[in-house]
Amino acid sequence: MKLKNFDLGNKLIVAPMADVSDAPFRKISKEYGAGLTYTPMVSAKGIVENDFHALQLFSFGRDEKPIGVQLLGNSPDYLAGAVQELKNYKPDVIDINCGCPVDKVTKHNLGAQLLDDPIYMGKLIESMVKVAGDISISVKLRLGKSDGKINILETSKIAQESGASFIIVHTRTKNKKYKEDPDWEWLRKVKDTVKIPVVGNGSLFTPQDIKRMIAETGIDSVMIARGALGNPFIFNRYNKYYETGEDSGEPTIEEVAEAAIKHSKLLAREYSDVIATIKARKNIVWYFKNLDGVMVFASKIMRAKNIEEQIEIIHEHIENLKQNFYSKDDRELIDQKFKERVLFWLDE
Repeated sequence: MKLKNFDLGNKLIVAPMADVSDAPFRKISKEYGAGLTYTPMVSAKGIVENDFHALQLFSFGRDEKPIGVQLLGNSPDYLAGAVQELKNYKPDVIDINCGCPVDKVTKHNLGAQLLDDPIYMGKLIESMVKVAGDISISVKLRLGKSDGKINILETSKIAQESGASFIIVHTRTKNKKYKEDPDWEWLRKVKDTVKIPVVGNGSLFTPQDIKRMIAETGIDSVMIARGALGNPFIFNRYNKYYETGEDSGEPTIEEVAEAAIKHSKLLAREYSDVIATIKARKNIVWYFKNLDGVMVFASKIMRAKNIEEQIEIIHEHIENLKQNFYSKDDRELIDQKFKERVLFWLDE
């Protein structure tokens, strides 16, 4: 997929995810074959007003390029101001989030709530494009508010007319959030409606899922979200699958451990001991979710006092797996729980 200032080729895009898409997560994704990553969504107002937390969220290193920054905002002035400020840092893409369905976002007329007023959404996009220069502007969309109020063809056309470089379409409505199966048929309709590149998103967990979405809808690329949690392997797997038609398959136990430890060490370098340990918990468990004994393992990881102890638990767990120490987990049930709730090992 070719954009203003770079060519993504056939590589995949990693979705911006709150409390997930930090520098360690992005670097692991890139190392394992992702083409483009995004920082977590950040308030446009926060950037303009030099809020420390906002500035932390979008910070990235030159070695991470190409990289995108996703903005959350509903004011043309703040969005334009944020883009103007971000130009100093030279991201390759700046996205406006018109797809987040979470109540704490939509109640402030942000995220997917913007889909209810496509004309105003277009004005927001225009305000960004006018000052973006050679930076690509992307728009993250959903199908609409609900099944009875699907307006993705209208919002897609408005995004194009407003100057967006490409759009990303999550194939569920705002009301469905992340439940129920995505509706890929709308991707084909969107692709037939607009001329700018269309990126598909929604419940993609295997190279076969990705290839099928592209083949069935004709879209230009795919964005991976939950499918990348504890699974950076999906990027190289897809790259090889695209090039050769052969899937290298699930990673070995040793490969999973290597990636999990590498990710944990990156967290230790990025954050204080306490914060790194907390952030490592969910990431480590995600890596091992497809292997037996994950609930026992998660309990130990949650209690570990530091990264070093977590890594020791990983080594112990690997040895237990090699010796078939654990009884067989219900893989289908755990997979279902993960897709419904990514922190599936925690009590409701």
